[in-house]
Amino acid sequence: MVANTSKETNWPKRETSSPPFQRKEVGSINTKGFGYPPRFMHGFLSFQRNFQAHDTDILQATAPKVGTTWLKAILFALMNRVCYPDLQQHPLLTKNSHELVPYLDMILYNKETVPDLDHSVSPRLFSTHLSYKLLPTSIKDSTCKIVYLCRDPKDTFVSYWHFLNKKEPQMVKNKDYSFEEAYDMFTRGSSAYGPYWDHVLSYWKESIEKPQKVFFLKFEDLKKHPIAHLRRLAEFLGCPFSLEEEAKGTVDDISRLCSFDNLSNLDVNKNEKSPLLTGIRNNIVSSR
Repeated sequence: MVANTSKETNWPKRETSSPPFQRKEVGSINTKGFGYPPRFMHGFLSFQRNFQAHDTDILQATAPKVGTTWLKAILFALMNRVCYPDLQQHPLLTKNSHELVPYLDMILYNKETVPDLDHSVSPRLFSTHLSYKLLPTSIKDSTCKIVYLCRDPKDTFVSYWHFLNKKEPQMVKNKDYSFEEAYDMFTRGSSAYGPYWDHVLSYWKESIEKPQKVFFLKFEDLKKHPIAHLRRLAEFLGCPFSLEEEAKGTVDDISRLCSFDNLSNLDVNKNEKSPLLTGIRNNIVSSR
């Protein structure tokens, strides 16, 4: 049994890849076999060319709608718990987790100038929706750590469909992109940043070969046993909970801070606009 592979559920079991990316998913571009949104292509290319990973970096990787926002909050809280011991004054209460754990290709590098990240406080915490195969060489060659979260494909698709209804309501209303068509495209490999199974398998295989580098986590397991997985994540990230923290209930405090109920009820996640999708409220983007 691989140390960083969850025990509660056994998937993914699939050894063969999905059908190749066959058609556009709301304007996605076929990028080395994976769908990629054209409005972020500049950022993707700049990220590939210019990003230099540090050995201390932490990268969160997810496909869309698998619990990205939730995991960002968890990782930020774990990595910064010494800086913010008072949870009543925690940044997660006033800032959306997309601001605290920025996307590399879609936000930081999707600008006219290349960002200067070399002087950022270590360890740097970033995120991406890219498949492992599309990550820059500097990430693969460094000893930086990657936390990957996946989710049951059915739930992932349904969550993305609801998101699409809010993101592109007119398209859905006009039946240019029906539920049936979206399902057909998803199962045939055409999805944002997909094929979905290829995306999952790319990180799963790396977690088997390099368990010290890639932590493979399932949404369902994290939701079922959050405390146990918070401890495992802290160990993997090199910041295990001390005996004093355990006695003080720090693990439980972080679990409550980052719970769905707490995060979804915060004003910043209800009313503010996401930096990722202009005009779309954070409560839409943050829906698991």
